[in-house]
Amino acid sequence: MSVEFKQDFSAEYGIPEQMTKRVTRVLCNNPSPFTYTGTGTYLVGAENNLAVIDPGPFDTEHGEAILKAAGDRPITHIFVTHSHIDHSPLSAWLSEKTEAPIYAFGPHGTGRAGGLQEEEVEAGADKEFMPDHTITDSDTFSGTDWTLKAIHTPGHTANHMCFLLKEEKLMFVGDHVMGWATTVIAPPDGDVRKYIESLKKIAEEDVEKLIPTHGPWVENPKPFIRGIVTHRKMREGQILKCLEDGASTIDILVARMYKDVDKRLHPAAARSVFGHIIALVDEGRISCEGPPRLSSIYSLAG
Repeated sequence: MSVEFKQDFSAEYGIPEQMTKRVTRVLCNNPSPFTYTGTGTYLVGAENNLAVIDPGPFDTEHGEAILKAAGDRPITHIFVTHSHIDHSPLSAWLSEKTEAPIYAFGPHGTGRAGGLQEEEVEAGADKEFMPDHTITDSDTFSGTDWTLKAIHTPGHTANHMCFLLKEEKLMFVGDHVMGWATTVIAPPDGDVRKYIESLKKIAEEDVEKLIPTHGPWVENPKPFIRGIVTHRKMREGQILKCLEDGASTIDILVARMYKDVDKRLHPAAARSVFGHIIALVDEGRISCEGPPRLSSIYSLAG
């Protein structure tokens, strides 16, 4: 099956939305081709103490909206799914205001093995991010009426974490799964093969809905995830076919594969194609001179 994305999402900026008994969303006014309508910060808990997931970019107006949504309920935990500038920078400000510690897998690049040249690093990284507490796969955190299980899901970034709200069978998936578009896998921190492994990992959890940081929720996780895996395989098939037809650079591949996509997204698409190419080179299906780079010339192996 192919994945069906929804692009009918709407919400008011800065106005708290009660999504479930324990989940409130506050949308940040930072729309873009990469963030869709903006960063959705989530407050978890209905009583006494709250957890905040993905405070967002450094936008103090959004920070004040989060504090207003919390009201007289103290924020005791701040969780960050990963270190990109639309997810993590406000966490330090919010921690200072609330005295709540920040929890995440680690700073940007944590868990990445080996590497490409620094010139290949993606522009959206929050290199200043530093959590108060590093967390690992299956760590569990509790409040008065909530329990969050941390699930390490490398792929979009090496330090990406998802959080399962056990009481409601909801999973906060950051950018690992998005309901409105495919996730960008940008080397060197992104890894396509690990991304696929992580998708299968979250599909094994007892989850009824996925909650991305951007855009609409995913109502039927298992078939949606199967659709994403199918879509990724289709993209790799396109790459191989384009190379067979004479394309040799990532620019040419993107122009052919994404001809109907907003050209503002082509740089991100180039990085996603690059991620697939690295995996195909590692598997001996594509070749190039020297290590794979965005500027390399590629051909089918053999």
